[in-house]
Amino acid sequence: MRAIVSVSDKTGVVDFARGLKELGVEIFSTGGTKRALEEAGVPAHGVEELTGFPEILDGRVKTLHPAVHAGILAKRNLPSHLSQLAEKGLVTIDLVVVNLYPFVQTIAREGVSLEEALENIDIGGPTMIRAAAKNFPHVLVVVDPEDYQPVLEQLGKGGVEIEERTKLAQKAFQHVALYDTAIAHYLRPEEEKFPERMTIALRKLYDLTYGENPHQQAAFYMEEAIGEETSIARATQLWGKELSFNNVLDLDAALSVVRDFSPPTIAIIKHNNPCGLACHDDLAEAYRRALAGDPVSAFGGIVASNRAIGLATAQEIEKTHFDAIIAPDYEEEALSLLKRKRDLRLLKIGPLAEKGIPTLDFRRVGGGFLLQTEDFEAEDVTLRPVTERQPTPEEIKDLLFAWRAARHVKSNAIVLVKDLALLGMGAGQPSRVDSVEIALKKAGERAQGSVLASDAFFPFADGVELAARRGVTAIIQPGGSMRDEEVIRAANEHNMAMVFTGVRHFKH
Repeated sequence: MRAIVSVSDKTGVVDFARGLKELGVEIFSTGGTKRALEEAGVPAHGVEELTGFPEILDGRVKTLHPAVHAGILAKRNLPSHLSQLAEKGLVTIDLVVVNLYPFVQTIAREGVSLEEALENIDIGGPTMIRAAAKNFPHVLVVVDPEDYQPVLEQLGKGGVEIEERTKLAQKAFQHVALYDTAIAHYLRPEEEKFPERMTIALRKLYDLTYGENPHQQAAFYMEEAIGEETSIARATQLWGKELSFNNVLDLDAALSVVRDFSPPTIAIIKHNNPCGLACHDDLAEAYRRALAGDPVSAFGGIVASNRAIGLATAQEIEKTHFDAIIAPDYEEEALSLLKRKRDLRLLKIGPLAEKGIPTLDFRRVGGGFLLQTEDFEAEDVTLRPVTERQPTPEEIKDLLFAWRAARHVKSNAIVLVKDLALLGMGAGQPSRVDSVEIALKKAGERAQGSVLASDAFFPFADGVELAARRGVTAIIQPGGSMRDEEVIRAANEHNMAMVFTGVRHFKH
């Protein structure tokens, strides 16, 4: 039995090769892998002993040779194939152990050049993998170090069954497909958002306890073709039970909210909506104000912070039951305190990176996907006053906060804000006036003197009139309704200030 062993990720390869040698397998290798094996005392032939041809072009061409690929692709059950090998003095290759140059890791480095990226595009590796996977009934192909030990055990028992060979081949083709996807993603021009053909490179991070409901299975996958960035996929869980499908959704929503605010900010998320949100120089005070927004809904929710959580904030959080907390970091005393809650999931995200170019948002529909650019808005939103009364400086601060908050609430979205804290929120209602009623009910008497944000225009004046009767003093909304004049007139009648943004923030 002969094997070609040539890997970029050398995890476990020495022990695997040693095990192969003990089973009598003849090993051929290249470059760094051959050196690693020989330094560990595992003898290996150079691939040039198979090909009779030296490496050329700085190693770019070494396995691209008929002696390699004929040996891999020959069907052992066809005498004509075997006779042709014999006529040419070639031998069969029975095992291909290959994984590819670290292209994704290379392009993730800051300042990497195009030349460096191109040099890390593997050619010979994918070709051998595909050849071996095509001929998997006769040739074993191993691309994942996790498969080394199982393959050794099965070879030691006399051979690898066809079912396992099929799994290995599927994994091999997927390995190459992900690799090619990463390259295509990297080379695609930045302005070409929606190419004619597109693949997505996903790697499973872990299985989840269940899906949206306990009878549904679920897993969490990470996009491999994107560089390092702040995301829930790259968070580290420091404590607590395994994450569920709904936990991940809510943690992602929570992280998205707090990243949108520059001052110290706390968000409390329930069912993908912020039921609590506040900014304050004192993070513990920001938490108290966020919790006051809707303490009933907050129970069992998710807490997110855009600052490291210290002991004072942890002492406040610890008083209420939450499913999870996500923050850039935790002070040691805060972490010790929060770990007293056995089931509380604690996630660390690290420093919040600046938001870059908006990414694509994928939505699954029957038979396909909808793609759109991220709903991304610059800090300097333009406010166009449309009422007789102009908003005061304090109202403008709250209006901008409310506008940013509304972008994270399910449509139809209405939020009430005062002193940079969310007082009430109406979300996901078919009628906008219903969302206004819910937000006002949540705010109660606190609605007096608050401001209101609407993610889309008011189609009628009823929502404005209802808010005015409960003491709302200013409104921010996109404008653009055919009844804008009617809506503005209602605001003027109640001495309200209203500003238009010209931008809508639907979130379905």
